[in-house]
Amino acid sequence: MPFFSIIIPVYNKEKFISNTLKSVFNQTFQDFEIIIVNDGSTDESEKEILKFDDKRIVYFFNKNAGVSKARNFGIKNAKSEYICFLDADDYWFPCFLETFKNCINTYPNEKVFSSKKEIETASKIILPTYSISIKNDFEVVDFFKASQKECVLWTSTAVIHKSVFNDIGNYDEKINRGEDTELWIRIGLKYKIVFIAKVLARHVYDEKSASRASNYFFESYTFNKYKNLEKENLALKKIMDLNRFSAIIKSKINGDWKNSKQIYSEINLRNLNWKKRILLKTPRFLLKILMRVNHFLLQIGLTNSAFR
Repeated sequence: MPFFSIIIPVYNKEKFISNTLKSVFNQTFQDFEIIIVNDGSTDESEKEILKFDDKRIVYFFNKNAGVSKARNFGIKNAKSEYICFLDADDYWFPCFLETFKNCINTYPNEKVFSSKKEIETASKIILPTYSISIKNDFEVVDFFKASQKECVLWTSTAVIHKSVFNDIGNYDEKINRGEDTELWIRIGLKYKIVFIAKVLARHVYDEKSASRASNYFFESYTFNKYKNLEKENLALKKIMDLNRFSAIIKSKINGDWKNSKQIYSEINLRNLNWKKRILLKTPRFLLKILMRVNHFLLQIGLTNSAFR
């Protein structure tokens, strides 16, 4: 049985998937399987994938059903105890798996692991800002406290013991937007995160990516899912309010006043800093300008976060 199962969902990533797979095969630790779930790609993704002849690749082509179902399909077919996810437009540095293997050996009783990442823009490599102070190579952190700025869990740096999914469930296939963040919340409610204070993966910033779209935010279903629990859990409430902030801003940009007003009525403004409070009061036309400016600054490396 391989030590790691690496799940790579693919949908129309012909320009990226080759570099992503090369980054896996260049790992200094080679005990793994790669489960590629082609989610009904209509471009040349399959052609690029089939160029790699390695017995560790397990390839599936499924009808397009969304990334959550693709990842859940991968989890179901994984042979290893430790599951890694790698998006088809991201890539790992050569020591990624070896570092996580050492971290797992150091913390054998922990189940969830992650690391720092970096973002490749059109002109610069930038580092996200985390809300925790990391003093050691590995640090066991609380998900909610550690994710007030950049989330400490990110799809392409998350390594999760398979038993976690048996405990809390897989990706919620009813969620169309923010399905990864919702999974991290469920994990954070029950597990600590072993965070590696080293950049081990790179995300290639793509303006066309779904996560940059102005309609990419938690749906009502997701907010309602935690409505009762967040009344008792202040840390959860703060994370949900940060997501409400994002939903309000993007709803206003889209002219969806009904949704923005409904979400605003549920937010505790004390969970937001003064900048976010000002943005909530900012007119739509100005928000649209700020959104475009922020994306431009991110592309040229003058800011370290997307406007969310």
